[in-house]
Amino acid sequence: MSGVMVTKDVERKILKGLFTVPLKNIILVIVGLKGETHGYEILKELEKFTVGIWKPSHSNLYTLLNKMVEEGLLEPREEYKGKLRRVKYRLTEKGWEYLRTSNDLALRSLYTAISYHERLKKKIEEMGKERKINRETLKEYLELLKQIRDLLDEEIKTLEKELSSES
Repeated sequence: MSGVMVTKDVERKILKGLFTVPLKNIILVIVGLKGETHGYEILKELEKFTVGIWKPSHSNLYTLLNKMVEEGLLEPREEYKGKLRRVKYRLTEKGWEYLRTSNDLALRSLYTAISYHERLKKKIEEMGKERKINRETLKEYLELLKQIRDLLDEEIKTLEKELSSES
């Protein structure tokens, strides 16, 4: 399969599969970071999150938002601008607790995913397959790695401080 071009449609299907399962968590993160937001803003953030390749349909998003309201994770608030009705969502205390727990799990999953990524990259290299990443993607990846490094450095300092204060 060397030299096979991956189409945008294939990328879209892959990304949809990657983000369909944790979509609830991603929405909670978006709402938590924004404080309060409406569905269209959430769609725009999801589109950014998936580098513009995929976003859920309006109906799927609002179905999920309604389910999250029923579960007590989100609290809706209606606002009106003239005759235009807009529903904004914010996290409930239950939503914050869910997000705190899922964030801890996500961190552990991230470490595992990075480990798999590095192992897979090594395996591909061992098979003699060429790494085909365009220059712009490499630049973005480098920036991401630097951001991750900085976040990890801060987390290491925080944990070391916490552990030293417990001694």
